Amino acid sequence: MSTVRDTSRADTETSVVALARAGEAAAWRELYDRHAGRLLLWLRQLPSGDPSADHEDLAMEAWAVAASRIADFGGGDDDFGGWLFTIARNHLLNTRRKVARRATYGTAELPEIPVPAETAVVDHHDAVRRALAALPTREGEVIACMDVVGLDLATTAQVLGVKRPAARMARSRGLARLRRLGWEV
Repeated sequence: MSTVRDTSRADTETSVVALARAGEAAAWRELYDRHAGRLLLWLRQLPSGDPSADHEDLAMEAWAVAASRIADFGGGDDDFGGWLFTIARNHLLNTRRKVARRATYGTAELPEIPVPAETAVVDHHDAVRRALAALPTREGEVIACMDVVGLDLATTAQVLGVKRPAARMARSRGLARLRRLGWEV
């Protein structure tokens, strides 16, 4: 029996999360490389309610919390992404609550500036953001997690704090609603 325990212990000690927990900079870089792009893409698809809120700042705050609380995290490499997305979602919800309390809105109308062709990707992101904003919050969040970022059902349910059937149903309803609104999904 001690051989089995030693093997599982060795696997745990060599996991990227365990190395990050031990303060290994290379492990943190690997975790960042695995999750940073998807996290930022996901946050950009969700409205913060504040035009001055920067999604990169929200992502940075999530990474800072993850770094400070990694000792409390009990999961492995496969669970880290869900944990990080949950932290980011909590920061996003806090931003929305703060905006609601402070009613922070832009006051000046900006002049319309012609958009160069190379920014067509930004226009695509805006179109996705508008489509998701047309949905009820839960449906938009589930579609952003699963269809925009590519999280699986279990991780999406964990991030959003719902059960898997609820996430599956919200996705189904959201996609149907988008089709009725004329979006091609």
